[in-house]
Amino acid sequence: MDSLTQIVLGAAFGEAALGKKIGNKALLFGAIGGTIPDLDVFVGRLIYNNEIDIMAFHRGFMHSVLFSIIGAFVFGWLVYYFYNSGKRKQSTTRKDWIWLFFLSLFTHPILDSFTPYGTQLFAPFSDYRVAFNNISVVDPVYTIPFLICMIVLMCYKRNTSKRKLWLKFGLGISSVYMLLTFVNKVYINSVYKESLKSEGIAYVRFQTQPSVLNNVLWYGVAETETDYYVGFYSLFDRSSKVETWSKLPKNHHLASAYNRDIATLAWFSNGYYNLIEKEDNVLRYNDLRYPSFDKKDPNNAIFSFTLKKEGERYNILPFDGKPPSSEDFSYFWERIKGK
Repeated sequence: MDSLTQIVLGAAFGEAALGKKIGNKALLFGAIGGTIPDLDVFVGRLIYNNEIDIMAFHRGFMHSVLFSIIGAFVFGWLVYYFYNSGKRKQSTTRKDWIWLFFLSLFTHPILDSFTPYGTQLFAPFSDYRVAFNNISVVDPVYTIPFLICMIVLMCYKRNTSKRKLWLKFGLGISSVYMLLTFVNKVYINSVYKESLKSEGIAYVRFQTQPSVLNNVLWYGVAETETDYYVGFYSLFDRSSKVETWSKLPKNHHLASAYNRDIATLAWFSNGYYNLIEKEDNVLRYNDLRYPSFDKKDPNNAIFSFTLKKEGERYNILPFDGKPPSSEDFSYFWERIKGK
């Protein structure tokens, strides 16, 4: 999920691990631990010079269970070495710090795995991307109450029971909301399945996920042999079916699936992508896991890349598309309300 959410979650588990011993400093170190996995966006640029390789590196090994274990020992040992001195000597143990960093590192990829983006929890042994698709990568309803609880918690001394109470509130409220998103997911899947059946769409598979910033408006993409069908459904819709479907041609023939970079992008998108030819050796790649809010052009996916072939390889060109317009935001808001 977004950086702020990961900071809040890491801080909460820093408090759980060491709050009684070092107070608000535990939140700080937990927040740092919760941020570390996302530093792979910078590490990737040090290793690769192709934008596709850099993108594929994100949420890879540094978001894995193995990295959480190794990182817990490395960062825990280092911080203990520098912290355990002067007046602070013997106020904490090496085990305390290893536990703090394990919790903050491990919960980061676990939380990410609930989003459509997916996380390689089992890297480097498997490149399978775990993605439950039940919560948006940015969801204020999950983050804001959690953040408020952590801010209130900081106002109490480290040994007070109220500090522990607000930690429970923060973790409890966010966990209950996460469970609610799974309930929504089960219902939404049934709606899309029945809608596809009633429309007579012979799909191979389909996927649903919430749209950005909420868990009310959902988006679904169904794959057929030659096309994709995409549509929205709001929990506030009066009908119990997806009323409008947009048909998007795959156009997979425009680039060989055996090309290394196209195969990487297809893996990244879980196979939900289409291509649009722009000019010689230049393609637009649309990741169809993320919706378009452009009523006039459903092909205008939020998550898309302009690819240029350079020799045997493709690379991603700088973004040259138009940002979402006020009309797009208005349509988004109206659809959330079920209109």
